[in-house]
Parts: sequence; C-alpha cells; structure tokens
Amino acid sequence: MRKSKVLAKWRDKQFARFCSMGHVLPFFIRYAAHYNFDGIWLDLEHRNFDNREIQHLLALCHLYDIDCMIRPPTVQRTRLYRYLEDGATGLMIPFVADAAMARDIVAATKYPPIGNRGLDGAGLDTNFGGDTWIPDSTYIADANRETFIVAQIETPEAVANAEEIAAVPGIDALFVGPGDLGLRLDAYPEIGMTIDEAVAQVAAAADKQNKVWARTASSIDEVDRYRRQGSLMIPYGGDFALAEVLRRASAELDAMLQDKL
Repeated sequence: MRKSKVLAKWRDKQFARFCSMGHVLPFFIRYAAHYNFDGIWLDLEHRNFDNREIQHLLALCHLYDIDCMIRPPTVQRTRLYRYLEDGATGLMIPFVADAAMARDIVAATKYPPIGNRGLDGAGLDTNFGGDTWIPDSTYIADANRETFIVAQIETPEAVANAEEIAAVPGIDALFVGPGDLGLRLDAYPEIGMTIDEAVAQVAAAADKQNKVWARTASSIDEVDRYRRQGSLMIPYGGDFALAEVLRRASAELDAMLQDKL
C-alpha cells in the first residue's frame, strides 16, 4: 500500500504542504507533486464531481505520488470508505460537532480493532488486490496506519468539544473552518468569542491530545503566523489562483496593445 507523505511529516512534527482543488484539472495534480506539495485537498462538499471523475483524479494522485484528502459531501459510511478504496489518503469531515460523531466517522473509515470499516480489498488502495490477495498480507494494518481523518471544527459547539473530539482514537487532526465558524460566531454575539480565540482553544485541545491542528489562510504572512503557532497543515495555493494568472496576462496584453497604438 502507498505510504502517506502527509502522515510521515506529521509523525515527525513537520509541516505538511497542502494545496487545494475544486475542479477536474488533471494537470494540477502533476504540478502540485512536481512543486513538492505533500497533499491536495479535493473539495466535494461545495463542488460537484461524478464518481468516475473522482476515481480518475485519485489514480493520478497515485501516479504522481501525492496524498489526496477528500472533503466528502456525505458521512454515509459506505461512501466514506469507498473514497479510501478508490485511493484517497485522507478524509476531512465537515461539521464534526462532538466526540460521538467523531467516533462514528472512525468506525466507518478504520478497520478493526480501531473501527468497523467494511473490507473489500480490491480497490486502488490495495493495488487492485495485489496487496491483499497474497500470503501474510499486511493490508489491514497498513490501511489503518497510512490513512488519516481530519475533523472540521466549524461551530461553537465543536469548539467547546474540541478536546473530546481530538481525544477520539483515529482522529488525526482538527481543522478550523474560519468561514463557517466565523459566520456562526458573528450570528450569535452572545457567545463572546472571536475567531482567533476559537483557533487558540482548538489548537490547545489538539496539542493536549498530541494531534495536529490546522486552518486556512489568505496570505503567506498568515501561513507563517499559524505555522509559528504550531499548525502543521495550512492549505495554500489552489486552482482559483488561475484567476490571478489570467488577470496578469490580460494586463500584460493591455500594455502590449497600448504600445502599438
């Protein structure tokens, strides 16, 4: 089974480089791997992909040896472990509110004795059976060791329960979603908590349980700030950045054409 580059970094207390993708762009995977990213965050919560597109992208991630962390549109158990069978290295689950939900996610995505994932052994994650249909296969232990689960903390309830969520065996990281969490903190000012205070509380909870914590950032200065605070995952760079490429190209064309007048 393919070894996770992200988990290798996290286990060594190193920062894992993530970028993000929300569209079917095969070339993006090749370049992300080429430019030393450890993982790609593939968003299926807010973007629409069909199953064959997902399988195609995951196969390319294996080809170019880069982790793919899927944010799924469902927590339906068979759908979750099919993403792993199709080759996803990790899952980032939106709106994990408490330890009970975290335990349900682990049960669906880890094999016994950690969880209760269903076994097929014929997917891309097993080299289409090549790693399972052999004597003394280590696939079960490998799958539990080389896949990761990230719980998104996106509500005040989740912030309050962050330490209990982090304590669940099989949860590898807490990821603050500042958009949704910030929306809810603004909507309920009586809570009396800023987004920075919430991030600090989640970070402390993760650190106490020896788990990774993460969040998004809008600039390299923010990435550096959160990295210095101890975060080992801050996605930076994504396919929407192509808008900036087109803006710059258009400005260069405007200047060139103006020179010809």
